[in-house]
Amino acid sequence: MDAGAHSSIGSFEERIVETVDGLTIYARDYAPLAPVTGLPVICLHGLTRNSRDFEVIAPRIAALGRRVVAADMRGRGKSANDPDPAHYVPAVYAQDVLSLLDKLEIPRAVFLGTSMGGLVTMLIGTLAPDRIAAVVINDIGPKLEKEGLAHLLTYVGQGRPLPSWDAAAQALRDAVGDAYPARADDAAFWQTFARRAYRQREDGQIETDYDSSVALTMLDPEVTPIPDLSPLFQTLVSKPVLSVHGALSNILSIDGVAHMRGLKPDLHTVEVENVGHAPCLDEPEAWDAILDFLAQVE
Repeated sequence: MDAGAHSSIGSFEERIVETVDGLTIYARDYAPLAPVTGLPVICLHGLTRNSRDFEVIAPRIAALGRRVVAADMRGRGKSANDPDPAHYVPAVYAQDVLSLLDKLEIPRAVFLGTSMGGLVTMLIGTLAPDRIAAVVINDIGPKLEKEGLAHLLTYVGQGRPLPSWDAAAQALRDAVGDAYPARADDAAFWQTFARRAYRQREDGQIETDYDSSVALTMLDPEVTPIPDLSPLFQTLVSKPVLSVHGALSNILSIDGVAHMRGLKPDLHTVEVENVGHAPCLDEPEAWDAILDFLAQVE
């Protein structure tokens, strides 16, 4: 089932495909502006997010001459919820992305993964390394910080329906405002953020646009040791990789970036000042780094 769609920022086709276990996965598919300059770019969002996170940079990348596919992971956005919350794990998401690529006949691509989307990309590097030509990994790496993981537990899956978009914007500001201190009083920023992260129900109430059951598979760093994901990152070391790091991030530290560079000395890096977890990627320094990186890869 494919249908055309249009946002205020860019046009895309809506794709709905079945995964190996029969769930439906949704994606926005932005056609490249001619001439085609390189491989498609696959955009993968973070834990509680969806394809709308890329509504600014996806059409920008398409304007460079690359097809862009931004997916909703199962349980998010317009993708189906999973009746078994145990499936809300990166290994399953990686299989879903591979199913999507197969259905859309994309044998190889550049991957852009924010937070959890970066973890999914690392797993695809293990499962199907030939599908990955290059990677932009946004504010995530093989070493995760306890502080950031603990903070996620304070709000993921905890939200209640809210009466208005203003209330949703305030709830987001309360939850993640520390990550965007320069935007503290920017009402338009938080309204845009809210409309990416929330949805309006038929009764008019505003709720988070993900299945709250995704919280059931989250790692609690007070209970479970944080795994060293270096073996997963190693699957990417032979490929061009750009690490985008929020200077205030509580998930990816400066030491975490240094650890990645130790594993991959030719790592491309950019730090986004005064932003935590995670950069939106339309910040000038982030976007300039992505532009430069894409100009150097297939």
